[in-house]
Amino acid sequence: MKALVIESTPEETKNISFTLQLRWPQCTVLSAVDGSKGIELIEAESPDFVILDVALSGMDGLGLVSKIRSFCDVPVIILTDNSNEMIRVSGLEMGADEYVTKPFNPIELLAKVVALLRRVRGAGFKADQEPLTFGALTLNFSTREVFIWNNRVKLTPIEYNLLTHLVRNEGKVLTHSALLEKVWGRDYADDSSFIKKYIYRLRSKLRDDASNPRILISERGVGYRFVRPS
Repeated sequence: MKALVIESTPEETKNISFTLQLRWPQCTVLSAVDGSKGIELIEAESPDFVILDVALSGMDGLGLVSKIRSFCDVPVIILTDNSNEMIRVSGLEMGADEYVTKPFNPIELLAKVVALLRRVRGAGFKADQEPLTFGALTLNFSTREVFIWNNRVKLTPIEYNLLTHLVRNEGKVLTHSALLEKVWGRDYADDSSFIKKYIYRLRSKLRDDASNPRILISERGVGYRFVRPS
């Protein structure tokens, strides 16, 4: 396993690296002190996940999350100040998959990494299943790719898992808590605001008008359901 830590404080990088290698002795931990070097390492090394401090100098961390998402779906965990909820929300909206507030307990960080990797590796469908096509929408399970009118849609691993779980239960209303527990884990089962950000991003990427959605339908106060596009 390979991890990338993008953190401007050497001591913090050292602590994170120690924590990861204590849990996974064979883990290779790469590090960068700024966004430009971080981008280079992502492109050259293809890490399994990235831990990113949003308080970076030079390129701000939120901008870096957006830049990473413009070319890559690597799982991203952001480190944020405990007092700034808006930063956490913005980070998730820009494409981060998870967050950890600073100062953090190493056990908490490991738990978040383990849960994220578990979610990323869960697919919802078997990898050898034939691609499914719903009107303009096609899901290829062997490559974990999604297409609209044969144009690839770039989804993060979490977005992909959320979509496939909804597709798997086509027409059924899945409650907020059921979706959160299935895709994110039990720790998120009561955080309905969390899932709204991902539904918003999925609708945008699938060209599903948020003001009048026809694919990912909201059932107010209950949850969401997938409707086969015509």
